Amino acid sequence: MQQSRSHEVERNGLVELCEGPDVLDSPRYNPDIAPTKVHQRTWNRWHITALWVGMSICVPTYTLGGVLTAYFGLSVGEALLAILLANLIVLIPLTLNAFPGTKYGIPFPVLLRASFGILGSNVPCLVRAVVACGWFGIQTLFGGLAIHLFLGSVFEGWKALGGTGEVIGFMIFWCLNLWVVLRGAESIKWLETLSAPLLVSVGVGLLVWALPHMSMTELLAQPPKRPQGASVVGYFCAGLTAMVGFWATLSLNIPDFSRYARSQKDQILGQIFGLPLTMFLFASLGVVLTAASASLVGETVSDPVTLIGKIQSPFWVALAMALIVIATLSTNTAANIVSPTNDFQNIAPRLIGRSRAVWLTGFIGLALMGHELLKKLGWIVSDISLESVYSNWLLGYSSLLGPIAGIMVVDYFLVRRQHLDLAGLYRDDVYPAWHWPGFAAFALPVALTVLAIGNSHFSWFYDYGWFTGSLLGAGLYYVFAAMAAPSPTRMAKPLP
Repeated sequence: MQQSRSHEVERNGLVELCEGPDVLDSPRYNPDIAPTKVHQRTWNRWHITALWVGMSICVPTYTLGGVLTAYFGLSVGEALLAILLANLIVLIPLTLNAFPGTKYGIPFPVLLRASFGILGSNVPCLVRAVVACGWFGIQTLFGGLAIHLFLGSVFEGWKALGGTGEVIGFMIFWCLNLWVVLRGAESIKWLETLSAPLLVSVGVGLLVWALPHMSMTELLAQPPKRPQGASVVGYFCAGLTAMVGFWATLSLNIPDFSRYARSQKDQILGQIFGLPLTMFLFASLGVVLTAASASLVGETVSDPVTLIGKIQSPFWVALAMALIVIATLSTNTAANIVSPTNDFQNIAPRLIGRSRAVWLTGFIGLALMGHELLKKLGWIVSDISLESVYSNWLLGYSSLLGPIAGIMVVDYFLVRRQHLDLAGLYRDDVYPAWHWPGFAAFALPVALTVLAIGNSHFSWFYDYGWFTGSLLGAGLYYVFAAMAAPSPTRMAKPLP
């Protein structure tokens, strides 16, 4: 006989929902965004470490040092320090926002129902989803280029296709990404676990290849590209903000992965082991290889796909491109498809299941890269640089996402004291449809950020957008939530 109401069961600090008709028949529920059962939470610390290794070793990480030196005026040493410090900083919201995912088994959009409302959660979810779709398109361009160069090293006639070959590679890689995610979370876990050691091996091999062709002393001694005598503080903080912004998206939707963790200890140690050092080492590799590229191939090349493509040996090019495809696939599936898939389902769970959401993510990413694909086909001419687009995104969208991260942490740890009504997150009778404290705490920092653009006296608010946004959003939410009428969930007591 089916139970009439849902109830929670706690097992070793992990809460499981036993669903009744009140949840199963709710329009806010579908099996894909339902809380994971305890037996489904199988990711240990090494799986989570591998997840971060797989996501961190990618082409954009490789180019971060160049972005900081070219666009933010930092020296090589300052750039590498900013990358390391930024990833230590971003570990804080990553770890904290992973807690409710691990305890309750819920994905990011369901968690946001507590702080923004059952329907209101769709607003920050869609902000996050569109950014992820854009990054999905950018990473697919890199993966498509690797496939194009791989095929060109195997079939001589393929090289003559030029930009058309890159577009074909893009579509092959696009399909491969969607296929992996459509197979479910376990396929992502094993992709990351198997690819992590391969990716580390690629990094070591590239370093061995490059080191004899450059001097680390000369590299670190290169002067920064900023006005002579200018203070390093402003440039460093702006670069630091951009680097924090690199994983600002994951600091929000980390519950999408921590919902599969075996324990809080596993998610904490997995993230500590996997993120900061991997990001620092692979970004450092990018700086070293870019500096050595003039000696290696006769010109300065800032991305590894193009650099390796210039090697004269077809065998090594084919092998390296195959590994880069794996690297980009492991990053793209986890970092840029899983989140928007859950976010789009949150809009209408009964109408949009996981498969439809994956396809929606894929087509939006394809549309956002349409301009670049048309350039490669030679159908349009444009001077817009892809590097400048995503380096500007790093700063711009981090300003928008910072307040959401602060709101999430304050709501779970300070307002609700780590206790949620799990069944209530999937119904309409516990949490409000629209929670005004969340929107007020989000809107004010975003408005100030927009006003700061082009304002010389207030530009620091935009330049340090993630820090100013997250701290202000957190503080405002705490005040506004205290002003709002207390709800049953705010007064909830710990489970027995």
